[in-house]
Amino acid sequence: MFSKSKKTETKDMVVAPVPIPPKDNELDKPKKDITGQPEENKVFTKVAPSVLSSDLKVKGNLLTTGDIQIEGVIEGDIQAHLLTVGETSKIKGEIVADDVIINGSVVGRIRGLKVRLTNKARVQGDIIHKAIAIETGAHFEGTVQRTDNPFENLPEKKK
Repeated sequence: MFSKSKKTETKDMVVAPVPIPPKDNELDKPKKDITGQPEENKVFTKVAPSVLSSDLKVKGNLLTTGDIQIEGVIEGDIQAHLLTVGETSKIKGEIVADDVIINGSVVGRIRGLKVRLTNKARVQGDIIHKAIAIETGAHFEGTVQRTDNPFENLPEKKK
């Protein structure tokens, strides 16, 4: 029923040695992050997005390197990695994010690498983007500008 597998003949195969890259003193040193911890010892974990519920009203700016899902009302600028604007949300201010998904209402400029307006989106303002998708049914008033770097010419506090 079971038998040992036969050894394959290797007379036609060529085995090349694996090249070893030259050592560089700078490359040998462990890199450190901004906290001073070596990067090799740092554990990266996927963090859940911050969720601002529909009963929340914020007057002020939001700044994170993570993801935000907004269902409430925001009066202020928002900067994030991924921003999802929910159907019940109303935002008045500038949005700066790598990925922006708009389902609700936004009044203000949007800057993003990828911007998506769903069929429930209501946007009044300019969109500066690298890639954009506007679904049928989305309401948009403003200008659209495509650029390879939508984040250039930002004030220093938003970079």
